[in-house]
Amino acid sequence: MIPDTLRQLVDATDGQREAEWQGRRLLLINAAWGELAISLQGAQVLHFLPFGPEAAGAPPAPGTEDGWLWVTPTPQPMPGAIRGGIPLCWPWFADESPDGKGPMHGPARTAAWRVDAVDDSVSGSGVEIHLSPEERLHDQLVPSAVVHANDQRLSVELMTRHTGTTPVKLTGALHTYFAVADTHRCRVEGLAGARYLDKLEHFAEHHQQGELGIRGSLDRIYQSNRPVILDDGQRRLAITKQGSDSTVVWHPGDDLPGDTPAAAGMHFLCVEAACTRVDPVWLVPDGQHLLSTTIAREATST
Repeated sequence: MIPDTLRQLVDATDGQREAEWQGRRLLLINAAWGELAISLQGAQVLHFLPFGPEAAGAPPAPGTEDGWLWVTPTPQPMPGAIRGGIPLCWPWFADESPDGKGPMHGPARTAAWRVDAVDDSVSGSGVEIHLSPEERLHDQLVPSAVVHANDQRLSVELMTRHTGTTPVKLTGALHTYFAVADTHRCRVEGLAGARYLDKLEHFAEHHQQGELGIRGSLDRIYQSNRPVILDDGQRRLAITKQGSDSTVVWHPGDDLPGDTPAAAGMHFLCVEAACTRVDPVWLVPDGQHLLSTTIAREATST
């Protein structure tokens, strides 16, 4: 589910172009393999709709006709962050800035990024896009992002390079907002037995009993690097990751943020590849860390 104004821009795109939406520059692609929209505020993928063969003949779930990602229909004006798509949370997750005073989820998600390269000659039908911040965001760490999209899957990579002289603690996330038919009908498979910290219970520790169903507000940090399946009753998406030992599952329930209308609030669920307080990355000088997430339709046996 994406806003009508963004839908109109994608529909008016033939091939690749830049456009403006809500005061932000976008890179838009509408090609034979599918559709893609990236905001250059935050290098944030806002929209992905593949035209793979498995989509043929399968009716879209209500609320998901416009792709695999959800974006609020009433985003904050600039310079606020856009709720939805895949925000890059860097170089910290949530409110875990070193001094406790930094912006929520770090500066990368609202910073200006540039497109360094677009390669549409990658093997298969798709595109590879390289992005980097226009200005320095950290005194020792340098991020870059790569988006891979084709008619089968979407992958986002967030690379961090240490160019300084002292070790640095790094947390972060690829804070993916999935478009779903109905949040309360969703199941996240693959977390059974995993330890988790419940942020709604002051980080109380629990273990997941069976598969995870969504019945209300939820904010959990699962200690797991396993692949998961997001099943909303009408579509099953396989979510894999790299460089992450935390899977965050979040939905605010009825206590929706101010930029999310009630009518849109039951059409998303966040399942995030993350490095959190339970598994921070300590980068040493000249070190690198890659955090990535890949989304594809669940493979079915024939």
